[in-house]
Amino acid sequence: MIEILQWSTLTVCGLVATARVPSALKGMNRTLFYIFALMTFAILLSIQAPYFAIDQALGGVNAANLLLRFVIFAAIFFVGLRVTRGFGADDAYRLLTGQVGMAVLGLISLAVIVLFLLMDTAGSSAGMGSVAIKDARNGLLVEYYGAAGRAYPAYVSLVLLPAMVRACRSNIPLLVRVAAFLLALGAIAIGSSLSFPVLPPALGSVEFVINYTAVLCFVIGLALIWVAKLWSERSGPRQKTSTAK
Repeated sequence: MIEILQWSTLTVCGLVATARVPSALKGMNRTLFYIFALMTFAILLSIQAPYFAIDQALGGVNAANLLLRFVIFAAIFFVGLRVTRGFGADDAYRLLTGQVGMAVLGLISLAVIVLFLLMDTAGSSAGMGSVAIKDARNGLLVEYYGAAGRAYPAYVSLVLLPAMVRACRSNIPLLVRVAAFLLALGAIAIGSSLSFPVLPPALGSVEFVINYTAVLCFVIGLALIWVAKLWSERSGPRQKTSTAK
């Protein structure tokens, strides 16, 4: 079931990213394309077979996992920029791009790199599974490393959540409110990832469900905003013509 979820999410992200290529080539709202492309790459890096192939090309020391962390950081940062600008959430925008946001990103990035360098990372394994079982020290470092990797996406998601809740309660078009609801759901899912360390091993599959649910909510939510914009642009002239009559 996990593999079906992974490949299904990859397919959705890839299709949406591909659909954005023509607009991106014209210089129209390239941020959306970057988000979808980065999310597609992140999902690809989270699947065992492509992860192994990419990591082997990088030396077989799980550098692909470190790359994955920063791809996710970039994707969620662009999501934050797009959403805060689109919904006029100036307070959230400042928390992402101001001194506080940059400090959070810098400190978490440094923690991720230091923890990665402290581990014996030899042996490609998606999710660092082979590293975690080497000994107690590496197992503990993998836990800290995973927690650090989840911290920045959780920060961005919690910053975005109030703006999405306000949008859901507003009088904006229904399609945009649905998009805001999905974005809020994705933010809650990512925020809940902070509880992963306390989940019992038997519920390990729940982590995958939460992670991929968050990705799908963000991708579909942003895609709906794009569709709503296209619909507005196409229906606008018709409304004007009808009024003129």
